[in-house]
Amino acid sequence: MSALMVSVLLCLISAAAYAAAAIAQERVAATSDGPTYAPLRRPGWWGAVALTGVGAALHVVALAFGPLSLVQPLGALTLVFALPMAALIVHRPVGAAGWRGAVLATVGLAGLLSLTGTPHPESLGGAERPVLAAVVLAAVAALVLAAHRMRRPVVRGVTLASAAGAAFGIASVFTKAAAEDWTDRATGSLLPTLGVIAVLATAGLLLSQAAYRGAGLAAPLATVTVVNPVVAAAVGITVLGEGFRYGVAGGVLAVVAGAVATAGVVMLTLRASPAEGSAGSGAVPRRGASASAPGSEPDPVPVPQPSAARPDGRCLVPSRSAPEDH
Repeated sequence: MSALMVSVLLCLISAAAYAAAAIAQERVAATSDGPTYAPLRRPGWWGAVALTGVGAALHVVALAFGPLSLVQPLGALTLVFALPMAALIVHRPVGAAGWRGAVLATVGLAGLLSLTGTPHPESLGGAERPVLAAVVLAAVAALVLAAHRMRRPVVRGVTLASAAGAAFGIASVFTKAAAEDWTDRATGSLLPTLGVIAVLATAGLLLSQAAYRGAGLAAPLATVTVVNPVVAAAVGITVLGEGFRYGVAGGVLAVVAGAVATAGVVMLTLRASPAEGSAGSGAVPRRGASASAPGSEPDPVPVPQPSAARPDGRCLVPSRSAPEDH
């Protein structure tokens, strides 16, 4: 088996582990009133952390065998795996539109796979690493501050998921650099790089947990799976010199394949978002509260109609607002 095939197989298993972790995180967020970022007293959250660790470990090994521009886009399969797994675990139906989105995402990713070139020997330079880390941490902090000013749970969740995806994506870039440092025995730059990876990975985990609070599963997960590979692949192509086969034509075809995969992810999000906001949140209406959707107008209070009048102008039935005649 070639190194590229090993990388693809590890990516598939890693995506399945990430999908299971996302389902566990969403269920914890939907059924817990505790801390938004780290519900430490929930065993389900620790299970999600363990699954995330397994997925991350397999992801690291996959980066050792394949290029960054291949490994990161295959991470979008997490959403494709999450649909049937959610239907099996939490009994959430997929539906025809969901399967169409999954097929589009898979076809787009297959196109990217067929166009991926060989790994480039260029590595992330020592002078570039602190600049890249500072830029992404500033961007993540800005997104978090913006999210806390948003009132709609879905918009807030998508914003936090964008920050989590950026953190995960740049963590993959630094993981690739750390693997190369280990191979070259460059211990001087290895330890600071591992520290940056720990900070970014932890931030991504906590932000993704917060993104599921009130926003359901599909929208935050789709955002993470799109932002993560886009950020990492952009760094791989612009900074590390990675690319696609067939030159300019291959790059154009890769853009088309990426658009197809993105359309599939968007279709999955639109399919699942309406149901996620209600059924996926786990909320139960309070006693005496209306069962209407959040934000809808309450049922109008009946208003007494004007009383019927006799020809002489006197009311047949006195209204409550007028004194009775004696």
